[in-house]
Amino acid sequence: MPELPEVEVLVRHLAPRVRGRTIRDVEVRREKVIRPNTAGELRARLRGRTFGAVTRRAKFLLFELNGPRTRPEPVTLVGHLGMTGRMFLQPPEDPLPKHAAVTLDLGDCRFVFEDTRYFGRFNLDTPALDGLGPEPLTDGFTAAAFAEALARSGQPIKVKLLDQTVVAGVGNIYASEALFRAGISPKRPARRLTAAQVGRLRETVREVLAEAIECGSTLPLDFAGGRDGLFYYGTANGTESKFYQERLRVYDRQGEPCVNCGTPIRQMVQAARSTYWCPRCQPAR
Repeated sequence: MPELPEVEVLVRHLAPRVRGRTIRDVEVRREKVIRPNTAGELRARLRGRTFGAVTRRAKFLLFELNGPRTRPEPVTLVGHLGMTGRMFLQPPEDPLPKHAAVTLDLGDCRFVFEDTRYFGRFNLDTPALDGLGPEPLTDGFTAAAFAEALARSGQPIKVKLLDQTVVAGVGNIYASEALFRAGISPKRPARRLTAAQVGRLRETVREVLAEAIECGSTLPLDFAGGRDGLFYYGTANGTESKFYQERLRVYDRQGEPCVNCGTPIRQMVQAARSTYWCPRCQPAR
């Protein structure tokens, strides 16, 4: 599932390309992804509006749409990639991908939200943002607030890191990576972390996310092309995708030697998600 870095990179890609463009028409091909809105409602609310700022909150993309003179109040279009979603622009004459869920006619191009499994969302449902925790790369993500949230939970720390009310946007890949860098067992109950461990984990969460964003922002990505494992999109111009994958120290490396000590990386399932860790660098006790 795309996580905070993937969404942030997509926001940076889309923002300059859609800003100032006007939505001429809306085609909904899969109504599931626009719920609780209807196709008629979405079309009526979006047509004639112009893209303003494109931002991110947790794993959501937020599109500010400015209204025409008859409807000057702005609205916010909320996008979520789910497990397999992609958003990109394509020439209007190009055939739509098989799993295009929603398209926006922008005149000389078409905005496409494609979602193979239709777990994503593309609607006006802003209450979905309520209750999210602090953004991990902002000053609002303090060690004190982090410690307070963890102190109330007996869940394994890996599971608790995925709680979007604790910290927004952290997902399965980067939770495993952050815990490895912090030297903390993913099995350890959240409330049993020491103050030093909480502080260290806060820093490693920020490190892995910032590095992933930097990497994705500097590589030529092909957002409308085929997937090759990098940021759930594809690399343009034949860029070697391993450039990014080699930065992952434990995730999806079961049985491979730890980059620090050589111990084979282990894998287990926590809360229906795969967890990867080094039993020597991240001891249970």
